[in-house]
Amino acid sequence: MNFEVKRVGDITIFKLNEKRLDSSISGMVKGEFTILLHAEDVKNLIIDMSEVEGCDSSGLSALLLAYRVLSVNQGQIRIASPSKSVSTLIRISQLDRVLPICNTVMEAQQELENL
Repeated sequence: MNFEVKRVGDITIFKLNEKRLDSSISGMVKGEFTILLHAEDVKNLIIDMSEVEGCDSSGLSALLLAYRVLSVNQGQIRIASPSKSVSTLIRISQLDRVLPICNTVMEAQQELENL
């Protein structure tokens, strides 16, 4: 699984450099989120999905894990740059209420900075 993590102030950006967020990698993504969110004490997380073309229910489950861990610690999450199909899946699943979608990483950063 290929990903990058960077920090900008109190915001952590997790960029998934994979074409699909599905059952083949969702377990690894959950593991990385668990380590990142617990060990690094992350409060604000942007998940950059610009490279991801598709996602399934196990991929959504990984995103929800990050949301749940953050919400316990009064943290915030944003999904940035999802493809049309990923964005549609999040909206159809009515998860956009807990996984806010932003068009770009910059837009997500601005939203989190203004909270």
